[in-house]
Amino acid sequence: MPVAVPPVRPITLPDIEAARGRIAGTCVRTPLVKLELGAGFPDIRLKLETLQPINAYKLRGAANAVALLSDDERKKGVWTISAGNAGQGVAYAARKAGVPCTVVAIETAPASKLDRMRALGAKLVLVSYEGAWNALDDRAYPGVEGTFIHPFDDDDFIAGHGTMGLEILEDAPDAVAVICGVGGGGLITGVGSAVKAIRPDIKVWAAEPETAAPLARSLAAGSPQKFPEWQASFVDGAGGQSVFPRMYQRMTPLVDGSIVVTLDQTRRAMRLMAEKARIVAEGAGCLPLAAALTGKAGDGPIVCVVSGGNVDMTTFCEIMAATAS
Repeated sequence: MPVAVPPVRPITLPDIEAARGRIAGTCVRTPLVKLELGAGFPDIRLKLETLQPINAYKLRGAANAVALLSDDERKKGVWTISAGNAGQGVAYAARKAGVPCTVVAIETAPASKLDRMRALGAKLVLVSYEGAWNALDDRAYPGVEGTFIHPFDDDDFIAGHGTMGLEILEDAPDAVAVICGVGGGGLITGVGSAVKAIRPDIKVWAAEPETAAPLARSLAAGSPQKFPEWQASFVDGAGGQSVFPRMYQRMTPLVDGSIVVTLDQTRRAMRLMAEKARIVAEGAGCLPLAAALTGKAGDGPIVCVVSGGNVDMTTFCEIMAATAS
């Protein structure tokens, strides 16, 4: 039975500034580096969330959410639903706080992500992608108990992600656009909440893979849509089967559009990042660069959020080999 949740509300600048103080001892301030591509390319800056302790941005939201748990909630333990990065974030923050953690994990997630969640002390319950997506909507899963931390539709989680927006504006005050990969929508809602509160003129773009682009369809239709032709791919950390109505309500005031890229464009962005900046990023983390290279976000300066680097190295090497020509 679905759990009652509070109504959607805007994530405010004070929410985000307070989160910044809470997560300071757990998360790092990640660097923003210029990607040197030469003449004829947009001015692109990379926000390297690959350098968080779990190599992904989800730690920001997880650290803020765990910090705000009551004593009673901590005793019950926490659980979340994840393809890998949110699970690692919640497990890391929970371990640091001495709180038991369970992750309802997508069984097709890369083995490297599953192994890292276990190494962080999380108990895993493996389920299908569809089962996990349904559990996200229900906020419940049979046999799993404790305090649920939603991996994207959660005010505290989103406020934690918003801290990245503050850093982006401090390090790139001349930015004209920010691009975030979109799965559930928590990242872009957090970053967009911070950016639009301070610089409403900056464009905030979503990036989605062609195999899982429900936000682009939803924005075109003017309502949250499903994506029945969804396909699994190496971009496992972004793209969903649908846009949840609550997340559509959160994103629409903040997002200026969604740039849909092909899997080949994403692979080539992964290779370009590795060659030009020596950065190993997962598929979802390469979506913003692929989107920026289409030219649809303008000439820049464009900040691309490199959301994570938890790619299976066999997969990474295969992509490097396939794009060598």
